[in-house]
Amino acid sequence: MNNNRILIAAGGTGGHIFPAIAIANEIKKMNPFAEILFVGTKGKIEERVVPQQGYKLNTIWISGFHRSFQMNNLLFPIKVVVSLIQSFFVIKIFKPDIAVGTGGYVCGPVLYMASLLGIPTVVHESNSYPGVTTRILSSKATKIFTAFEATTKWLKNKTNVELAGTPTRSVLTTVTKEDGKRFFNLSTSKKTVLVFGGSLGAYSINQAIKEIIGELSKKEIQMIWQVGKNNTNLVNEMSGLRNLWIGEFIDKMEYAFAAADIVICRAGAMTIAELTLLGKPAILIPYPFAAADHQTFNAKTLADTGGAIMIADNEIKLRLKNELIALLNDENKLKQMSLANKKLGNSEAGKVIAKKILELKN
Repeated sequence: MNNNRILIAAGGTGGHIFPAIAIANEIKKMNPFAEILFVGTKGKIEERVVPQQGYKLNTIWISGFHRSFQMNNLLFPIKVVVSLIQSFFVIKIFKPDIAVGTGGYVCGPVLYMASLLGIPTVVHESNSYPGVTTRILSSKATKIFTAFEATTKWLKNKTNVELAGTPTRSVLTTVTKEDGKRFFNLSTSKKTVLVFGGSLGAYSINQAIKEIIGELSKKEIQMIWQVGKNNTNLVNEMSGLRNLWIGEFIDKMEYAFAAADIVICRAGAMTIAELTLLGKPAILIPYPFAAADHQTFNAKTLADTGGAIMIADNEIKLRLKNELIALLNDENKLKQMSLANKKLGNSEAGKVIAKKILELKN
């Protein structure tokens, strides 16, 4: 079997790194002899996660360009030049057969340099509205895989685009609803709501839930609530309530998703992929300051197909309680939402993308 050498540029956020790892894992299943090298940045999630998964990581000096004025922006042109030079040497030393990027600023210089050196390049875009890096690379990439059909219209070159979905963690599908509820010491017979706003939490979501949690508890509605890092005071304040598991972080998200009848969360690409894979009805509250407002595009995709209700961040306190209770009381609506999301889900995305990456060399 060919000893494929695959360079993967990914990092900055979990939404970029986890699909990349899922693709890498599928490549290794198909070709155990494949050599895979990740490229990321210092001080980001990839420095911890990539080595944990057993892959080597090189770092380059690059960051995003802030749309509002920040002093860091003055360094951006220098970072671009330095990162291109670093990418050149990484490529010359590793000699990859294919370079893969999963969006975000890290893959920009790596895939641009790879294309200049004649190496086939693959981009995976998880968001409905593609990031600026993907839009720039679309004219040079050998292949672009998307998670949403609507993404294609934003890309310069539409002939090399293929709808494939977003690779997700296979462990998410291994837990039953009953086991999920037992994991959090909750009743297996009560409706359960999962709330999370990412690893750091979401202040607006936390405040809205704090106002209604007492009423929900009295109605025998259970909640699994991840409040995010550095919210110990909120955990201590709420931990005495019945029908509630609360914590700063959930290590075993497969149990939390399994337990949930409804999920209340932001609309990042990875979250959307997991909701659709599992067919979970959702109330989506897009992060209003996401780059190019891409979370609103993501949320609207699910809302338009009937799998979610979208609430603007500034409308949470006005709408969340009524929307949530109405859904919990409408079993048919929940079933319809679940089916709508499952139609968008794709458990084979990682395998499909990995297979087509390996075929590029042949």
